[in-house]
Amino acid sequence: MRKHSAGARAEVVLRYGADAVELLVENDGGTATNGHRGGHGLIGMRERVAVFGGTLDAGPRANGGFRVSARLPLQPTA
Repeated sequence: MRKHSAGARAEVVLRYGADAVELLVENDGGTATNGHRGGHGLIGMRERVAVFGGTLDAGPRANGGFRVSARLPLQPTA
């Protein structure tokens, strides 16, 4: 977050359920990259989550800031 939204506050929520682990990260900063270019960012996160049969959603929040939500199943997918 420091790289993309310096000075923003973030909230992290981790939920562990019977069938999945869910992670939610939200900040109140902007969506600017602060000059950083390169890397795989959200694409890389989506790919890594998909390897385990999970899902990842990310994007700007309606009231400003940014949100990333991931769900990883605890059982292997067929």
